[in-house]
Order: sequence, then C-alpha cells, then structure tokens
Amino acid sequence: MKSRSELPPLMNRSKILSGTKGGSERLRLSLALTGLIWITGLAGHFTPFQEWPALYLYLLGSLGIVMYFGLRHGEWKEMYLSGGSLRKSLFWGAVAGAVLFVMDVMNTVMYYKSGGTPMAEMEILLVGKKLIYLFPLLILAEEFLWRGVLFSSLIDKGLNHNLTVVLTALLYTLNHFAVAPVGFYERSLMAMMALPIGIIGGYIVLRTRNVWGSVLMHGITMFSMLVDIFIIPRLLFG
Repeated sequence: MKSRSELPPLMNRSKILSGTKGGSERLRLSLALTGLIWITGLAGHFTPFQEWPALYLYLLGSLGIVMYFGLRHGEWKEMYLSGGSLRKSLFWGAVAGAVLFVMDVMNTVMYYKSGGTPMAEMEILLVGKKLIYLFPLLILAEEFLWRGVLFSSLIDKGLNHNLTVVLTALLYTLNHFAVAPVGFYERSLMAMMALPIGIIGGYIVLRTRNVWGSVLMHGITMFSMLVDIFIIPRLLFG
C-alpha cells in the first residue's frame, strides 16, 4: 500500500493530465469555430446575407463554447474567467484602455482634419441595424474566445507565451475581415484598431491569468470608436 505522502503528487499529476485534455478540446473547438466563421463569412459575402450569418455565428458560437466548458466541465478558471489576479487585471485594463482612448481620439481628429471621411457604413450598422445594442455581448464573445478559450488552450499545450499573444491577436484582427458587413476600407480601419487591443489584452491576460481586464480595456476602446463616429465629426464639422 502506498503511503499518504505519495498521494499529493498523484493527485497533481491527475489534475495536470485533466487540464491538458481540457486544453486540447478547447483548442480543437475554438479553431474549428474560427474556421467555420471564416468560411461562412466568405460564402456570405457573395450573397444578399453578406457577413451577417458569420457575425451571429461568431457571437453565439463563442459564448456557446465558453458556457459548454464552464457549465459542463467547470473550466472557468482554466479559461481565465475566474481566478488569477482580478484586481491587477482590471487595473491594467483600465490604464491601457485610457491610453488607447486618448490615442484613438487624437488620431481620429488628425484623420478627419487631413481629409478623412467618417465610417458611414459602420454608422448605418450601429444605428440603422441596431448593432450598437449587441456591443456588450460582442465584446464578451470576442474576449472569451480569443483571450479566454483559445489563449488558455495554447498556453496549456505549451506554446511559447509571446507567440501565443501574437497568434491570438493576429487571428482576432483577421477575423474582422470575415464578420464585419461593411466595405473593405472600413474593415481595414477596424482591424487596425483591433491589433493593439489583441496584443495588449493578451499580455494583460498572460500576466494576470484573468480575462476581465482585457474585457474592460476592450469596452473602453469600443466607446472610443463611438466617439470617433458620432461625436468628433459633429464637433469638427458641425
């Protein structure tokens, strides 16, 4: 019979194996969802539905995966939705969000003054199509998928930490071309705004093992986009 002193290592080994298995499943499902979103977006682009099916698949699929692993397997902590350093995560999320907000407003003012035009298609989507009401859920879906499910699964698989940050940020950035039902120019502007969110958010999650600071930062930057579209042009041009 094994002594009690041998039990903790065995329990730890079992926990590690369980976490690795869960990470593999999260990785497979998150990558499969990403591929399906991109295929749906590409196909929809050539139909009257445009990218709307891909956008809703993105929203519902991301939240669905999180609920599946959270409720069925109890992997909230493994996906960084709980645990880690919440206070530290929120602090750095607020700091990063404030810095990005100021930079975005300054860049937008210079963009308009140099002859740039407002994002007219995005304004129609937000107001005419009522997409603005989906913003809170969309922010959660994006952060949970890229900085939660996929990020944690890559870390669990042993991928280099810096490479994990860069890879998830690039996938998140490229995804805007698949799900945004606007022209290529406005998609490019959205992708440019997304890249720093992905990089900074990734490092916040990496250092704190908690996704909520990245959610906060993302929310602040989305508010800055509303300022860019609805407030700054009216202040500059009346």
